[in-house]
Amino acid sequence: MIQDLMKSMDERMDKAIANLRKEFATIRAGRANPALLDKVQVEYYGSTMPINQLGSVNAPEPRLLVITPWDKGALSAIEKAIIKADLGLTPTNDGSVIRIAIPALTEQRRQELAKMAKKMAEESRVAVRNIRRDINDEIKKMEKSGDLSEDDSRRTQEKVQHATDRYIGEIDKLLAAKEQEIMEV
Repeated sequence: MIQDLMKSMDERMDKAIANLRKEFATIRAGRANPALLDKVQVEYYGSTMPINQLGSVNAPEPRLLVITPWDKGALSAIEKAIIKADLGLTPTNDGSVIRIAIPALTEQRRQELAKMAKKMAEESRVAVRNIRRDINDEIKKMEKSGDLSEDDSRRTQEKVQHATDRYIGEIDKLLAAKEQEIMEV
């Protein structure tokens, strides 16, 4: 029972870390990355869908994204969606592909992005702490019902705390790496 609880905790905390990595991928750091457009939803034939379902997104150069739609009729819809997403990017449409030049970041914009990254990291830390609280509540319930001795309960709670510290350390490492990437000129 305790092993199942610990396994569940690890899976949930791993998901929090994976989600943070995914969120960090959407923060622009001056380099072209197809993940920048992951959150952009295109209105096409009455439904909304991500850009990567309408065409291929490539980064042939460090400061250029190229979107090649499978249906040329989607060009204007993709272009409008990128502008509407307010990413600070200006798409250019040449009739067959959309090119997006990634401008260099200003110092002020770098600081805003670093703040955004810190906020995302803090949300992940809170998620990990909430998971810890849930698991500790389950352990206390087991102790109250007599399924777990007081010593085992205390030991298990210490293990949960060590795991929490490890995951929060991982979040801090990811944040430091992302901040360094953002502030790199």
